Amino acid sequence: MVNKVENIKFSRNDTKKFFKTLNKRVNDYFKNNEIEKTGNWQLYLKTIVMMTMFIAPYFVIMIFDLNQWVQLLLTILIGIGMAGVGMNVMHDGNHGSYSKHSIVNKIMGSTIYILAGNVYNWQVQHNVLHHTYTNIHGHDEDLEAGRILRFSKHSPWKRFHKFQHYYSLLVYGLLTINWSITTDVLQMRRYLKRKLSYGKMPNPKTQWSILFISKIIYLSIWLVIPTLILKISFFKIFLGFFVMHYTAGLILSITFQLAHIIEDTEMPLPDDTGNMKNTWAIHQLFTTVNFSTKSKFLNWFSGGLNFQVEHHIFPNISHIHYKNISKIVKQTTKEFNLPYNEYKTFLDAISAHFRFLKTMGMKPQSI
Repeated sequence: MVNKVENIKFSRNDTKKFFKTLNKRVNDYFKNNEIEKTGNWQLYLKTIVMMTMFIAPYFVIMIFDLNQWVQLLLTILIGIGMAGVGMNVMHDGNHGSYSKHSIVNKIMGSTIYILAGNVYNWQVQHNVLHHTYTNIHGHDEDLEAGRILRFSKHSPWKRFHKFQHYYSLLVYGLLTINWSITTDVLQMRRYLKRKLSYGKMPNPKTQWSILFISKIIYLSIWLVIPTLILKISFFKIFLGFFVMHYTAGLILSITFQLAHIIEDTEMPLPDDTGNMKNTWAIHQLFTTVNFSTKSKFLNWFSGGLNFQVEHHIFPNISHIHYKNISKIVKQTTKEFNLPYNEYKTFLDAISAHFRFLKTMGMKPQSI
């Protein structure tokens, strides 16, 4: 096990001024084209589509007397919509990139409550820990999957990990249902204890109240009310609830894993004093991967998360613009002789991810 260094410090030594050059070029792109860095009509239209896909099937199931197989298909559609809202609406909202108006960002970010999550937890885990300490063992919680999966050579190896490239998909689908039941409680306890926050430190009592009230409302909407109205067994209601979450969890997990838990990304550690080799921006280039960027559908549905390099360097720019600024990022990294990791197709990225899981599942020679 690697010793965890509490205070991470990224290098300030950027003699060639890579990020200053890149940042100026990207800013010039928006200024010269007279466009905002936040969302536009494309994002607003997509919000309507994703929210409809997520919410409409729920009311169809509740109102109409449908065949059980049709109901099951609709719960899968809800799960797809759930993932779509998370990647397109909630994600931009909580990064402050959905709109130039903070209240709109707050509202859109709060859609995480109807996805079974919590704003405070998500902003700390994603905006603070993941985006700051990307792929750094002991700091980026996206590298942690309990003892079930081994994502890093710095994590303890267990005998069953040699099968993880087979059973990982079964685990991935449990992401959001874990949010709804256990993960948020454990995260909130941990983050409040460490006094972590994204912005001003919130009041712990307020956060615990929001957490429990939102969970009661959420579970009532998806489990209690359907049981009372549809008058079918709770087991069937829970089965639909599980299918919905499993669909969303699988989509979200795979999308996020392909960006960092994959071949060609590095998982560097700080030295004994907590210093990292690279600056923060250059660190993102070594730890992040793009995939299938020419796929219009994937770019639209995933909220631009297939342009992870652009997202990690410019998290406050809406994903609507990633495709255009990617040309600037790619050209600038080439000029500075820095990596710009990408897989041409989704299948290439999937294959690289599972090869990586297989490698991480092998017994380390030092054991």
